[in-house]
Amino acid sequence: MIPEIRFQRLPGADPNVPLPGYATAGAAGADLRANLPAEARASGLTLAPMERLLVPTGLACALPEGIEMQIRARSGLALRHGIALPNAPATIDSDYRGPIGVILLNLVEGPFTVEHGARIAQIVLAPVLRARMREVSDLPPSDRGAGGFGSTGVA
Repeated sequence: MIPEIRFQRLPGADPNVPLPGYATAGAAGADLRANLPAEARASGLTLAPMERLLVPTGLACALPEGIEMQIRARSGLALRHGIALPNAPATIDSDYRGPIGVILLNLVEGPFTVEHGARIAQIVLAPVLRARMREVSDLPPSDRGAGGFGSTGVA
């Protein structure tokens, strides 16, 4: 069964900006677009070098219980423009109903302008497992043991 994600456009959002959508039949992520405030639509929002900015999508959503929405970077923005999502993947929980925003970070030496309606991130749905947390006095042994980063082999 295909889950249904219900989106609501927030007050002031441009109804001409498409809802998230899959670009190809095999795409795992659906493109999420910037839906800028009316006063910024013509000029866009400019990120200075090393600046972070919360970019609005103009959307809120309702997810089915047991599903999370992950917000992930778009590889084209990262490669061509040095734009990253510092908290990627961000998680939207099934009980969150607030505005969806995307934190963008400009990692290059020049400014970058986010245009109204531009694809700024992608969303991927994933099942959520919830666990029972329990304290124990000893953990069962494993082959790796307490080995940290790089402990499983050389480069």
